[in-house]
Amino acid sequence: MTQLRPSIIFSFLTFVAACGTGDADDAGAAGEAATTLAASPTRAVADALPRALVYKTPSCGCCNLWVDHMREAGFEVDARNLNDLIPVKIDAGVPPRMSSCHTALIDGYVVEGHIPAEHVKRLLEERPDVVGIAVPGMPIGSPGMEGIGARPYQVLSWDREGNVEVYAEVDPRR
Repeated sequence: MTQLRPSIIFSFLTFVAACGTGDADDAGAAGEAATTLAASPTRAVADALPRALVYKTPSCGCCNLWVDHMREAGFEVDARNLNDLIPVKIDAGVPPRMSSCHTALIDGYVVEGHIPAEHVKRLLEERPDVVGIAVPGMPIGSPGMEGIGARPYQVLSWDREGNVEVYAEVDPRR
């Protein structure tokens, strides 16, 4: 297992704390996150889209906009406000470098950050052997982060061994 440098851990904790106050709001959320991942059945995208369980902070408006984006794309979303998302991210296996302001658990996958719904649907259809997909940070132009200055960004995937690959290239200017 790779040792994380203290500066990386501090950066991760500082980034995640930026969207919340740091106080736990739901002590069982982290355990529930792990249980949800383990218990999610496989289903075809042709069926109704699976429910998305989204953990976010109450003060992060861009998270609410991403939840709206997912609902508009046909997902049933259960959005849960927590003041401390770090236990959820750790239990879900989100590497610090993949972190964003919200974490979703969808049909056995982790969906971290402002990922376009079309790429979440592709993930559920293709069912690759990955833990999840992420848009690290909060890139301008991603769903929920629309605005002036949009730039291309990448959707990344990671597996249980920590290998990271580019899952999709996104250019919101098109």
